[in-house]
Amino acid sequence: MTQPSRPDDVRAAPRPVATTGSAPPPGPPTSGDAPESAKEERPAKGALVPAEVLPVARVLVDNPLPHLDRPFDYLVPEAMAADAVPGCRVRVRFAGKLVSGFLLERAGTSEHEGKLIGLERVISPEAVLTPRIAELCRAVADRYAGTMSDVLRLAVPPRHAKVEAERPQPAPGPETSAKPSEGTSAGPADPEGATAAPATPEGGSGPAETDPGNGADPEEPGLSDDPEGGPTDGPGVSAPVPAGVWGEYANGPSFLAALAEGRAPRAVWTALPGIPPPVPATGGPGAGGAGGPGWAEGVAEAVAAVRRGGRGAVVVVPDGKDVAMLDAALRRVLGEGGHVALTADLGPAERYRRWLKVLRGEVRVAVGTRAAAFAPVSGLGLVVIWDDGDDLHAERLAPYPHAREVLALRAHLTGAAMLIAGHARTAEATQLVATGWARPIGASRETLRRYAPRVRPAGDDADLARDQAARAARLPSVAWAALKQGLLSGPVLVQVPRRGYLPALACQHCRAPARCVQTPAILPAPPPAPPERSRPTLFPPGASRSGTFPATGPASPPASSGSSGSSGSSGSSGVPGRADSPRGDGGPLCGGPLALRSGHAAPYCRWCGRIAGMWRCPACGGDRMRAVVVGARRTAEELGRAFPSVKVRTSGRDGVLATVGPAAALVVATPGAEPVAEGGYAAAVLLDGWAQLGRPDLRAAEETLRRWMNAAALLRPAAELVVLADSSVPAVQALLRWDPVTHAERELAERATLGFPPAVRMATLTGSAAGVREMAADLRLPEGAQVLGPVPLDTPRGEPGEAGERLMIRVPRGAGGALARALKGAMGVRSARKAPDLVRVCMDPIDLI
Repeated sequence: MTQPSRPDDVRAAPRPVATTGSAPPPGPPTSGDAPESAKEERPAKGALVPAEVLPVARVLVDNPLPHLDRPFDYLVPEAMAADAVPGCRVRVRFAGKLVSGFLLERAGTSEHEGKLIGLERVISPEAVLTPRIAELCRAVADRYAGTMSDVLRLAVPPRHAKVEAERPQPAPGPETSAKPSEGTSAGPADPEGATAAPATPEGGSGPAETDPGNGADPEEPGLSDDPEGGPTDGPGVSAPVPAGVWGEYANGPSFLAALAEGRAPRAVWTALPGIPPPVPATGGPGAGGAGGPGWAEGVAEAVAAVRRGGRGAVVVVPDGKDVAMLDAALRRVLGEGGHVALTADLGPAERYRRWLKVLRGEVRVAVGTRAAAFAPVSGLGLVVIWDDGDDLHAERLAPYPHAREVLALRAHLTGAAMLIAGHARTAEATQLVATGWARPIGASRETLRRYAPRVRPAGDDADLARDQAARAARLPSVAWAALKQGLLSGPVLVQVPRRGYLPALACQHCRAPARCVQTPAILPAPPPAPPERSRPTLFPPGASRSGTFPATGPASPPASSGSSGSSGSSGSSGVPGRADSPRGDGGPLCGGPLALRSGHAAPYCRWCGRIAGMWRCPACGGDRMRAVVVGARRTAEELGRAFPSVKVRTSGRDGVLATVGPAAALVVATPGAEPVAEGGYAAAVLLDGWAQLGRPDLRAAEETLRRWMNAAALLRPAAELVVLADSSVPAVQALLRWDPVTHAERELAERATLGFPPAVRMATLTGSAAGVREMAADLRLPEGAQVLGPVPLDTPRGEPGEAGERLMIRVPRGAGGALARALKGAMGVRSARKAPDLVRVCMDPIDLI
């Protein structure tokens, strides 16, 4: 989009603050209103005639430039006065172009002293942007140093005209006649219909300063310390709330009662393992109530409790598999038509149709993935996020918000309840409990023993000493025995951390990583070639190439490099190369890792795609390879040979299974793709624990424990679970005791000591070296800020151009809002200057290390 040199170029008045509430009363007549008696001053034919009432429209233009992130004033023509309602989509002229935007509000006067231009068109009179959602989008943009237009792209789906023209039909069901609780409004002026937002934790003046982790409202009532009774205060309910799944937890019944009474408890729920028995019971193997209390049933009961109070709910889960489970549970509890599921695989038409049902108040419960956090539910009373540690909750588009933080902001702004649930617990959720913003909900140790599986670690030195065959084999004897015994009574699960066949190879003799030693394909030189020009290259002279294969000299290796060096230019690889560019002439090497797609295929490079059929190790000259990491498909192949009479099923990137039957089967799945077995799995083996624990990531231990517990929760009570990892590792100890809370508290304490999130707020600046350093020089950081870096980024392929850098900024948690404002101001200065270098700004990134 063309950037105007100044806001006056578009003849629209900038507003310093976007007001998303109700419009002010009409002001005095504007200059465009002609008195009836002065017929000679009637506007000329074709001139713009402004609306008689509230002629000024404040429009947020769809523009990603940070220095233009504010609403602009336009005149509302009389012909569009009825359709130009707050929240509708409009087309306006901005910087000489027609662009889209949202009409935030109508006003009687404008602060702009010049002449205003009018709206070009009202795209649709449907008010798709409610005041509450607009307020939430502004709060999210301020928290993550982004623009409101970027957040609106995530919050409001694209328009589908045919669906929008369909007549709304009230959804049948018992919940449609639920009487709203006292003090709740669901009128068209405020579709959220929630109570007023409480004061910010620091006593600030806006949602940008909101930080749930600072301990807002620690004395908020809602959970009783009495495990048998209900809430200790608040209005009583006419009938007791059925406990159901929540009866297994000490504070479960009081939490449901607080939701039914219309209060706003905030809780972090550590769910018990196990899945519910089939409904109805099939009577087959593994059925008949052998499972435990499922998390989906618990969430559905919480939603039903808040619906009894006449309020709505928003539930966010990581992926479509979890949406399907929760959709079935809500259908059993609320009945048909009591909720909608919002997922990306629905298609644009069906997804927009369901979203409109939520917007128009036909449905008061929305379930979906991270985009559902912005669902415009009327009378919002509860927001729920399941498995908040899953990286799928983090948005990949600017300004990169996390669904947990979006829901926390929404609960704070609307006064709604919040439930953070999962089998494991993240450090961020533990921070909320430690500050008093939320209360913990968990089961007693006696209850936990009834549902938890029996965990056995394998892979430490003591096990290897007892089982000599385990040193050469991938599975120790205890894992084979567990799988063999489990197959007698039902399906068994094998979790593999890597997909594919053999995703990483190494030299069999010296164990050096196997990398591509061929020269990348060079684009042909444009004819005619200048006589003084040397052969073309992908890199300028002296360019730095990180991650490429290390060359030891012009003639290294001396004996075995001839065939491998010429393989890149010969026809053996099947990929065009250059015969005049042998490896020893100083040309750049690919350096990509080699892998195998199947047992009958030749090794190939995962970067350039070339076949490495004549590969030799440059360190020792060996020509044989070994597997470093074994993928899911190779594991399934090996297990199929070991158990020839058992069906082997895989679930991963190529295809995710939602459920499997109760019959005996070997299910090989990657983390997060484990299907739900009817009646639960009879046994499970968690392979290659070192591959997950050894990742260079700040959240490696937390993420590994979360993946293990999610897989273990699918087992039957007291089923055998074998984890291939050292038993002395804290994450393995937490799995053995089934104690994610202690592990999360220890993780939070260590991060607070080292100055890592969530104990502090951090931001990263990523881009070219010149751009990052220029932006860092313009920053006005808050007091106590620490600048770390910049450091060069890894560029495995050694692409040409200036090497990228990353800079990190660390501030105390209370200064997060000030840091976001400083970063946004610096980005605004750069965009106003039309700086050529792009710098990516990310607040609280999940991939910090």
